[in-house]
Formats: sequence, structure tokens, C-alpha cells
Amino acid sequence: MRTAKMVAAAVLMTTVLYGCSQRSEAQAPPAPAVTVAVPLVRAVQDWDEFTGRFEATQSVEVRARVGGYISGVHFRDGDYVRRGQLLFTLDPRPAQAALASARAQLSQAQAQLALARSELTRSETLLESQAVSQAEVDTRRGALQTAQAAIAAANANVRARQLDLEFTRVTAPISGRVSDRRVDAGNLVAGGSSAADVLTTVVSSAPIHFVFDGSEAILLKYQRQARTGAAPIQVRLQDEADFNRAGTLDFTDNAVDTASGVIRLRALIPNADGFLKPGMFGQARLAGAGTYNAMLVPDAAVATDQARRIVYVVAADGSVAPKPVQLGPLVDGLRVVRSGLAATDRVIINGVQRIQQPGMKVKATNGRIQPVATPEAAPVTTIAPASSATFANSLSSGD
Repeated sequence: MRTAKMVAAAVLMTTVLYGCSQRSEAQAPPAPAVTVAVPLVRAVQDWDEFTGRFEATQSVEVRARVGGYISGVHFRDGDYVRRGQLLFTLDPRPAQAALASARAQLSQAQAQLALARSELTRSETLLESQAVSQAEVDTRRGALQTAQAAIAAANANVRARQLDLEFTRVTAPISGRVSDRRVDAGNLVAGGSSAADVLTTVVSSAPIHFVFDGSEAILLKYQRQARTGAAPIQVRLQDEADFNRAGTLDFTDNAVDTASGVIRLRALIPNADGFLKPGMFGQARLAGAGTYNAMLVPDAAVATDQARRIVYVVAADGSVAPKPVQLGPLVDGLRVVRSGLAATDRVIINGVQRIQQPGMKVKATNGRIQPVATPEAAPVTTIAPASSATFANSLSSGD
């Protein structure tokens, strides 16, 4: 009887332990599923990014060379005008009268010259017969030279009055986009000096300058790189995602501003369609160092561990380990990893949020890192100080 009770108790205990084991196995969570991939290796180039403003290569305030009444306006506000195109006309009648007076003075001087030449010839003939003195001949010769000088002065006065008449036609000094007219027909304007009335302005449209400030460190870097050729520049407007406007750096100022520690730089940008206007803001980036092979991972694969940036890698046995990394810029939506990662590491690119602690096991599925943008499109980068900005652009692609 006692033996039967012991056997029953043993069976009951076994049943209880078996049930607990089944409940324990049922409660154990499965290994989380993640997607892993090796870093994408591509050739990239660092860029320095700046904010600047567009400026016209030529800008002219149109003033009249002579004063007078405006008799006509020969352009529409905002037109594209070519050099020499008529913009304004002034009443030419005062200039025409002054020119007629100058020509009359020239005729008078010519008559005086003819008389002086005749009298000198007559006095020289009389001198041979001792009818006049040598002093009389010298006086006649001086009168001839005075008449010749009067002819030169009269000719100069005629040319000046001809210029005044030409200046009643105000033409475009350069080709470009004209502003609105500042005066209408019938207004009296002053002319002939820098204080004269501004009639309108003309700014050139193609090409156009992009002006920005760079730090002394940037200046030193590009001066050393200039030995091997000028650095290319790419520009985008504030509402554009891509740096799709290319140009060349054509000017660096001759001194660093001692107050701010920056220097003015200028790039020349083609603007055949005239879309870029002086005064617009833009962002530009200059090519920094030469190309190099870099490892790239999705930005979402990067986690933060206090002050460190880390990525999680999966070992062959499925265990997870964090790796501190040094990061670079974004390239086609992918983050450059400068150090801390090997090209063979299996990085978790999807499911990072499921990692609870290092050393845990995961169920890894192999994936593939793909650039977000096409290789032809330049990446969108963030602005950094000019002295420390390092921006990248993809130059070639490969898996």
C-alpha cells in the first residue's frame, strides 16, 4: 500500500514538472527577425558647402550725358536690351542750335585764316622791294598762326557740340535686363556727372557671379589644391533638392577680413536662360579632397549609445554586437562610415529597434544596401561651418 502511494506521488510530480516545462517553452519569445547586409563600398568625394548670393557680372546705372527734357522712352520695363539699343531720347533742339552756332564760328575762323594767309603773302612780296619792314612781316605771320589756332579751337567746339547732340540719344551701355524707367517723357533731367538723375538700371544676366565667404582654413586648403587645377563648384537654389548648376571658382579676394576671419570668394555660373537673378540666395559646394573608397550604410542603421554612434553587427552564430563608428556625410541617402567597421561585417539595416541588449540572438535575413538617389543626382547635404564642412558626392557606383 505504501509502495503504491509512492509510485502515484512520483507520477504526479513528473506530470507537474512536464507541464511546467511545456508552459516555460511556450512563454519563451522567438528570436527577433532582422535584415543584415555588408556595407556598400563606393568611390566618394568630400565637398565643402557655403551659403552665398548671386551678383551680376556687370551692373550699370543709366544716366544722361547731357541735361534736357525727356522726349521719348523706347523700351518696356523689364525688357532684355542689347548694347547700343536706344532707351531714351532728349529734346535735341538746344543741342542742334549749339551745333549750328559752333559751325558758324568755324566758318568765321576759316575766313580769318584766309585773310591772314593773304596778308602774309602780300607783306612778303613787299619785303623784297623794301616797301615794308621785317617787323610788319613778322606781325602778319603771327596773325596767320593765331588764325590757324582759332580754326583748331572752332573744330574742337564743333566736335563737342556734335557729341552733345549724340548724347540726346541715351543707349544701353551693356547687354542685359533693364529695370523699370525712373522718369517719363516730359521730365527735365540733369546730366553730365555722377550726380545726374538715374533714368534706369541695366544688369547683365549671363553669366552670373555667385559670391560667398570662406574661412581661412578653407582658403589655405584650396590654395594648396590650386596647384593641380581649379576646384569645381556646384550650386542649388533654396527650393531645389539637387546641386544641378555647375560653375568654376574664378576669384579670391586679396585679404582675409581681420574682424570675422573670412575671405570673399566668387564663382562664375552659366545662366543662359536668365533664370538666376542678382540678389538671389543659393547654396554652393566646392570639391574638397580627391576621391576615396568609403563604406556606406543606411542612416537608419546608426544608433546612439550615450555619446557614441554605433551600428549592430551579427556574428555567424546569430549573436548581436555593437560597434562604435566614426561617421561622415550623407551620400545618396546613405551614411559614410569613416572608421570602426569592416567591409565584411554583417550590419543590421532593418530591425535595429528590436535589439534589446548586446549578445542576444537574432534571426538574420540577408539583404542589400541600395542608394536612395540615382548616381546622376547630387545628394542633399546639411549645412556646416565653412571651416569644418565635409560634404560628399557620389562619383561612381558599384555593389
